[in-house]
Amino acid sequence: MNLVSKSLFLLMFLMLAGCASGPKPGSAPTVNPEAQAVEAYRIGVDDVVRVAVWQNPDLNVTVPVRPDGRISVPLVGDVVAGGRTPEEVAAEIKTALEKFVRNPQVTVIIDQLRSHEYLARVRVTGAVRTPISVPYRQGMTVLDAVLAAGGTNEFAAADRTELYRKEGDSTRAFAVRLDRILQKGELETNYPVQPGDVITVPERTF
Repeated sequence: MNLVSKSLFLLMFLMLAGCASGPKPGSAPTVNPEAQAVEAYRIGVDDVVRVAVWQNPDLNVTVPVRPDGRISVPLVGDVVAGGRTPEEVAAEIKTALEKFVRNPQVTVIIDQLRSHEYLARVRVTGAVRTPISVPYRQGMTVLDAVLAAGGTNEFAAADRTELYRKEGDSTRAFAVRLDRILQKGELETNYPVQPGDVITVPERTF
């Protein structure tokens, strides 16, 4: 085998070996740009909503959400709107109208966002330096909110922190191991927050 043949054989061998080896260790993982979900807006008190029923203009109505979280809809009566998405409200109205209208097509649109400034906040209470209500920002976490409150004070039982979230007519509590987040960097319970969340840091019992 002459020198040229040897060189070609070596080049081919290296190319095949490179293909078989696959990606090199330490390659950056691919990131799915659609991985982040956007939380749907939930209707609040004083928001003005428009209910439209296709081909039934007499049933269309534009009304504010009352302090009890309800709106009044022709033929249906009172419907809970506060704390729910427009899609959820539309689905309930559609079900109720099926007794009177054949295959009703219902759309609920938020006409005026009057409650947004109040609802789109995250509140931190309890054993923190400065209990606060801060505007919600996309991507905000429990740690962001607690740091905005100046962190915990010397009386805090940080690992008994809870995140309270309104879900429909009920409130759900999530345990937050805040001391592990602050002292050890363990971020398993550093949950993303949502508008309206309340984070409560209890005091130690002596």
